[in-house]
Amino acid sequence: MLANQLFLKPHFPFPKLIPSTLTKKPFISLTTFSLTPTPHFSTSTTPLPYGPSLNKGTLPPHFPQQPLNDTVLNEESFTRIFNLSALRVPSSDCSSLESRLRGHLLNWPRIRNIARVPGDEIDPEIAPLIGKKDEEGVQNDVVSLQRRIHGEADSNGDVLSPVLYRERLAKTFNTRGFVKFRNLAKISRPNRTNKSKKDEKESGRDKKRIGKNGFAAVEVIDDDDDDDDENLGNLVEGEEGFRRKKWKGSTRLLLLDEQHSGRGVEELPEAVKAVLKEYAEKSITLTFELVRCRLTLFYDYWQMNEILEALLPEGVVVPSGFEIVGHIAHLNLRDEHLPHKKLIAKVVLDKNKPKIQTVANKIDSIHNKYRTMQLEVLAGNHSLVTTVIENGIRFQVDLATVYWNSRLATERQRLLSSFTRDDVVCDVFSGAGPLAISAARIVRRVFANDLNPYAVEYLERNIVLNKLDRKVKVFNMDGRRFIESMYASDKGHSITQVVMNLPNEAAEFLDAFRGIYKDKPRDEEHTLPMIHVYGFSKATDPEFDFHERIRIALLEVAVNVEMRRVRLVAPGKWMLCASFILPRSVAFAKTDNDN
Repeated sequence: MLANQLFLKPHFPFPKLIPSTLTKKPFISLTTFSLTPTPHFSTSTTPLPYGPSLNKGTLPPHFPQQPLNDTVLNEESFTRIFNLSALRVPSSDCSSLESRLRGHLLNWPRIRNIARVPGDEIDPEIAPLIGKKDEEGVQNDVVSLQRRIHGEADSNGDVLSPVLYRERLAKTFNTRGFVKFRNLAKISRPNRTNKSKKDEKESGRDKKRIGKNGFAAVEVIDDDDDDDDENLGNLVEGEEGFRRKKWKGSTRLLLLDEQHSGRGVEELPEAVKAVLKEYAEKSITLTFELVRCRLTLFYDYWQMNEILEALLPEGVVVPSGFEIVGHIAHLNLRDEHLPHKKLIAKVVLDKNKPKIQTVANKIDSIHNKYRTMQLEVLAGNHSLVTTVIENGIRFQVDLATVYWNSRLATERQRLLSSFTRDDVVCDVFSGAGPLAISAARIVRRVFANDLNPYAVEYLERNIVLNKLDRKVKVFNMDGRRFIESMYASDKGHSITQVVMNLPNEAAEFLDAFRGIYKDKPRDEEHTLPMIHVYGFSKATDPEFDFHERIRIALLEVAVNVEMRRVRLVAPGKWMLCASFILPRSVAFAKTDNDN
């Protein structure tokens, strides 16, 4: 049988179908073919946006729906099936065709336009018809492929694949001679347990998936699936009305745009027809086929926001932002989210693996004197001890006992950029040391203090971990007492930068700077530190409000302050940073105890 009797060579334009006297069904002649449109899977009259969506497609019938108030997430309920049309083309031409037809292909995020066809091996009976011949009439491509299949590639000058090379080694020799490795196959490719295979079949995931994480599967809808449907394959007109049921040879699928789903060849855009005609005229044996296929998108494909939007009741705002501290995702859920907190945490955990291993929610505001948050672990492992890398420095923290805010990393970096190597920094509320340890790599000396003994423990541990124990001195005392003791000692005259990052109460500790040089001679030269104090404000003019609180704490009207808004922590509530040089009148002022 000739090549043009085995393969359909499309010619354009595409005439209508010709009825067959044998099958009583329309068939495609050597120069014509067509496709019966299939009904669209969505019955909604409301136009949906382009691209994949959980509101489009169909849910497999054996997959249950996700209960609204269930605490266990059913991943199978987010599987969607999309009916598409695809061009089946030889694998050697799929890349060039994809470039030419890219504007008419699917082009969905994380889904390749080219899909593999199951069982696309070379059939020995038709292999001589598709290979390219050299000057001597030998099909080198097919011969080389056959040699590789039978493990004879290296003896004929071709490189044997690693798998074939390993299998041949297993059959030929080991260290004792030419003896088979009895357990090599089991070690290299262990058999999967029957239980796992059974679970896959029951869950409907026994299909071969595509994508980096196996989040999709593509399958061709064969003609045998529905005898009443019109033949979707190619029919070749011969003496006996030959009908080819399966494609022979290595092929690929070019997934067409969703708007072409269920269309016939004559309904394809003229640009697609022109490209196919151009390729068809180049080769006698080149074949194209328009087929129906199913694209199944599993739970792993959908983004976190898409899952949460479909999961939560209508009108509930989707929680999209959260803080990441090492391997912990720190949520701050609203009251309306609390009935679904377990499901939200499971989705956040699944969609951010392996970076996120624990999801916790803040259940109360910070009221205790150690500034620690009350966290509830919702998903993942229950360890709140993690390692954070910031500015190239490793920090170990326990969120159950130590306060940490990764959202202030940019602010800390801005502050560090203002330090010089001659500075001596005094961090009054250092916590686990994100600023103090980072500053120790820049400045001459750092004095770090915190009232929380657990924070001091992690501070000392992080100092040793980063090999900065010679440049950082640690204290564990109240902030006001720390300031007074520092300036009462010989260390006070060298301090050039003071950081007070305790937004709730830092401004109240400024009175500790009054009279720090009251016992020093006024005519001598003294270093007046640059103070960086943080605070919250809900006022209409937050800068003015915070400035007034600083003046009241220092009992000084003339304070030249550089004010900066750090971030909006809540609606109408700003976190601010005020930087100013301590006024000389405040440093030499007499305190109430002197009177």
